[in-house]
Amino acid sequence: MRVCLFTRWPEAGKAKTRLIPALGAAGAADLHRRLTEHTVATVLASGLHCEVRSTGAEVGAFEDWLGVAAIDQGDGDLGERLARAAEDLPVLLIGADCPGLTHAHLQRAADALAHAAAVIGPAEDGGYWLLGLAAPAPVFDGIAWGGPRVFAQTVARLSAPPVVLDCLADLDVPADLARWPGF
Repeated sequence: MRVCLFTRWPEAGKAKTRLIPALGAAGAADLHRRLTEHTVATVLASGLHCEVRSTGAEVGAFEDWLGVAAIDQGDGDLGERLARAAEDLPVLLIGADCPGLTHAHLQRAADALAHAAAVIGPAEDGGYWLLGLAAPAPVFDGIAWGGPRVFAQTVARLSAPPVVLDCLADLDVPADLARWPGF
């Protein structure tokens, strides 16, 4: 099973920009670096194949940094970039903004795809922290990315109810920092 981790290069002023007011540009970039490294380690601990979908630097820089294969995300909105990663199924799609993600979450998601066409992990902010597909699904067009209805809009586009995993919290905005003081 392939896990595609969508992340960007941890460049000050371009990574975790919504956290800059609280952490400064360098602090937000450093937090993003730690989150990405944590997520790669979590995927590797799950025993699943980790593939980084990168942006903001050359693929080789990501491979040197993280020690796993990387592929450039390419152009387009998030939906177009996710759709490209989901051309080869089955796949689990994740980001690098969920400190509570564990290898057990990923193993449960992979196990779910053995008997379901889709699996999704809702996020407290109305999005999702994981989307897994075992069959093609038109779930990437017309989504209000970053909004509070991403989870609901995605589930509505699936032809059958997905397996729904635990609800987890993202670390995206200054208010989220209180939940993850040691991160």
